[in-house]
Parts: sequence; C-alpha cells; structure tokens
Amino acid sequence: MASVTLSDVKKTYGNVPIIHGLDLEVQSGEFLVLVGPSGCGKSTLLRMIAGLEDINDGVIAIGDKIVNDLPASQRNLSMVFQSYALYPHMSVRKNLAFGLSNLKMPKPEIERRVADAARILQIEPLMERKPRQLSGGQKQRVAIGRAIVREPQLFLFDEPLSNLDAELRVQMRVELAGLYQRLGTTMIYVTHDQTEAMTMATRIVVLNKGRIEQVGTPYELYNFPRNKFVATFIGSPKMNMLDAQAAGGKAEIAGLGSLTLPRGITTNGPISIGIRPEQLSLGTSGDLTLPGKVTLVEYLGSEVFIYVRLANEQTVLVQGAGDAKTRNGEDVTLTINAAGAHYFDAEGQRLGDMK
Repeated sequence: MASVTLSDVKKTYGNVPIIHGLDLEVQSGEFLVLVGPSGCGKSTLLRMIAGLEDINDGVIAIGDKIVNDLPASQRNLSMVFQSYALYPHMSVRKNLAFGLSNLKMPKPEIERRVADAARILQIEPLMERKPRQLSGGQKQRVAIGRAIVREPQLFLFDEPLSNLDAELRVQMRVELAGLYQRLGTTMIYVTHDQTEAMTMATRIVVLNKGRIEQVGTPYELYNFPRNKFVATFIGSPKMNMLDAQAAGGKAEIAGLGSLTLPRGITTNGPISIGIRPEQLSLGTSGDLTLPGKVTLVEYLGSEVFIYVRLANEQTVLVQGAGDAKTRNGEDVTLTINAAGAHYFDAEGQRLGDMK
C-alpha cells in the first residue's frame, strides 16, 4: 500500500490550462474516486499519477518518493483502462502471465501470482480460453487480473466499467468493492458515473474544470455539499434548486411563499434553496406548501418520480414510494421542510454548517 500526494500540480496543453494548481492527499489503503463531468480533467490527473502524462509544475509523490521524473514502469503501480487491451492470440493464462514474463520473473512465482489472481477473480474455468471466447464482464476480470498479478502498491482504474451493459456494471461494481476489501491496496478510480462513486468510494474527489470542488465521504458530499455544483452533481435524481431572496431570517421564493431560514443563516440578498427529490412530499404538513400540476410520472417499481410544475412555472422533481397513485395532469400540493433543505449564497457557496 502507498499514499499519493499531489502538491500544486498543473497541466496545460499548449496555452490551455487543464489542471489548475491541484493539491490532494490520497491516504494509504483507501479507495479514492475521482468524479466529475466530461472534460473536467479526471483522466488526465490519473494519467499524470501513472506517469503517462508529464506535469508542467508541482510535485507528485507516491509514498515518500517524488516520482515527477520517474517513468511509469518504475512507479510500482498497475492501471486498468476503459478498453480491455487483451492480446487476442493469447489465452487468459498467457495474458495474465505475459507482463511478469517480460520482467524475467521466475516461473514458479509467475504461476503462483496467476493462480492467486484467477482465484480472487473467479476466472479459473476460463484460463485456456482466448479473449474472443469471453463476455465483456469476463474480459474486464482478465484485465483487472493482469493488474493484480503485478502485486503493486497502487491500483489506478480509468472508467473500467463504461463498456459494460447496465446489469454487468452493477455486478462488476460489487466485485470491485469486494476486491478492494480483500486486497486492501490503495486504489484511485476515475468515473463520470456518480453511482459508482457513491457505492464504492471511501472518499470522493469532485472535479470541475481542472479544480477540486470538494473532497469527502459519500455521506458528506450528499448531505453537506460545499457549493451548488457539488449539490447538483452528486445525487440521482439531481437536487431541485429554487431562487429566493433572504431578508430578516426569511427566504422569499417569488410566487411561492417564504421559509424561515435555519438558525445560523443570517445573510440578506439572493440565495438558492436546494431540495432533494426525496425531501419533497405530497401533502400539506410542512413549513411551506407549494401548489402545482403533475406533468410526468415515471414509475420505476419500488419508487416513482413525479414532475410537478409550480405556480411560478418552474418544474421540480419529487421522489415517492412505488405505490403512489399520482397521475399526469393531477393538481397536487407539495411541502418543504426548512431544516432538510440546503442553502447557497449568490456565488453558489453553502450557507450554514459544514460537516
């Protein structure tokens, strides 16, 4: 296991800055996930840690060793890419052993590592097959196995599940989480899928335009987002946002009414009120009632998503139980509880206490 430290790391392509003076501490033995929208710099950051991209400024250290000028082959890490990159003419066994053979490792040690990886990933019955005889999920297991056999101090994953269908993604997500529990090796994982981030990470780094917006556990990011970007990016379905004017301890939502602000929020002026879909409810028992009309109902079995157009013409999303009887076109009343909402100032920064 190894820690990873990034200090004021910068990356530009020509005159275009991609990573802006980034600082990050990856703790030894943690599963850190880098998440953010396309183009935010997460894969570039991973490739810089791996040694596949040069940095323009700053320091990258793995453990207590600065690796800025160290080639990827000498950083004692393994990387799993989006593409499986298996040798099509080799069996699974030879794919797993090939890199170790190139390192002139003794044959008994190669056999031990390959057997251990096959057992961990439950691919022992596949060892003599060629890649064309494997499913997508099986190919991804082999690609991960090729990383495991090197027994590195650090694993890097660059969107390894994006080529799989929805059912396989769920299955592989569980398997990767189990793999982390068994190996206990430091892992850094890149994804644009927040569900992967929330379900696997010990900590999440939310990136936006080459900058870190927030670092924290899945619980912290979901319940205490630092700003509007994190609030609307983390959570599926995404958080509803209502514009309001704060004055005298109250927030007036144009055309809808007012809420008493929680203790500790004393700002005056424009603010945004964030309410997660599961925090809105149908009925009249709450701090503020909002009349509206149902425009769409999405039935998902155990839950239902209800889109409601409010009196100010804004549409909000309500998440309810699957047995809800709401229908399209129905007039409904929603309620908001002030204590469960999130509040952001005009610059999008959180108002109130942070975890």
